[in-house]
Amino acid sequence: MSSETPKARETKAKLLEGALRTLTEQGIAKTSARTVAAAAGVNQALVFYHFGTVDELLAAACRYGAEQAVARYRERLAAVTSLSELLAVAREIHEHERDDGHVALLGQLLAGAPTHAALGPATAAGLRLWIAEIEQVLARLLAGTPVAEFVDPAGFARAVAASFVGIELYEGVDAPGAEAALGALDQLAALVAALEELGPVAQRAVRHRLRRAGR
Repeated sequence: MSSETPKARETKAKLLEGALRTLTEQGIAKTSARTVAAAAGVNQALVFYHFGTVDELLAAACRYGAEQAVARYRERLAAVTSLSELLAVAREIHEHERDDGHVALLGQLLAGAPTHAALGPATAAGLRLWIAEIEQVLARLLAGTPVAEFVDPAGFARAVAASFVGIELYEGVDAPGAEAALGALDQLAALVAALEELGPVAQRAVRHRLRRAGR
């Protein structure tokens, strides 16, 4: 059980939210104890009291933001019944996260990682939360399909997450290109769906062909 008082937990939550808001609105270069405290509406000495350093606060805020975001979409992801639906949900998540400024936040976290030692591991930990959710969905969706034995859900989940991180950042400089990339993922989902609709004989032929290609 935590020994923190309700007041301390409230202050820490304000600082975490303030750090995320400052990163999104002002960028990593202008994020400091002073600007975060101003956004949180507290004394800047509380940054050091509760987190030790600004970098540790930013790392904690990164993890906190990822946990909040994943929790918002967990039920939606658990209800997905096909790869096409998974990509549709991913598009929906992308649009909401972009409109809420979280894509810009991710860009700032990635930009700050080389100079703020705590940010790289914290950003990676946040992305792993998404990867874990995606992996569960992929393992469920691919089970029993002709490609199940040839696809590693853990690796595939990382590829999907990396693709969306890249697309989110790419969209800022080439929106049509990002849309084309999403379209290519849709085509991949359609291909898997088509394989699922094949008869038993055709599915065995596909598996045989894939095994030969794998060798």
